Amino acid sequence: MTAPLALDPAHTALVLVDLMDRIVALPLEPRKGTDVLHTAGELARSFRAAGAPVVLLRVERPALAEQPPGSDLVAGLREEGDLEIVKRTIGGFQGTGLDASLRGLGVTRLVFGGIATNLGVESTARAAADLGYDLVFVADAMAALTAAEHEASVKLDFPRLGTVVSAADVRLTPA
Repeated sequence: MTAPLALDPAHTALVLVDLMDRIVALPLEPRKGTDVLHTAGELARSFRAAGAPVVLLRVERPALAEQPPGSDLVAGLREEGDLEIVKRTIGGFQGTGLDASLRGLGVTRLVFGGIATNLGVESTARAAADLGYDLVFVADAMAALTAAEHEASVKLDFPRLGTVVSAADVRLTPA
């Protein structure tokens, strides 16, 4: 973890991954899905208040006529102006138009939260790194199926891709 991190809202977007009822309800570690949702919601409010984009990714299983129950974003998470992206792979960039949308908004830095740390979040982050984005990972706005999976991403992988912080360390400050 690091000291408070000043982020320019003109070039920073919050990316929240798979905060859907059926995923938030899973038995998660090191925190419950409802705790992740609470922290992510607070981050989203601060980003919106600063005028920074909020991107909400959710997964749909390909080739299904109807998605499983609970496949929508958790009620109340999305607000007017948020960008909702439907992905059909683990990561959020493949075939979604996410990169073009972010570049169109002038975004160069992404702040990540969501479920699961080592799957949807990490896959999206790896693609974002390949595309040249600066990355920030909010460790307490994430969870995985096991604490070991979460910790491996947060302690081993994410520091190689960007900066790991807690939600309390995120500061949106215009440049």
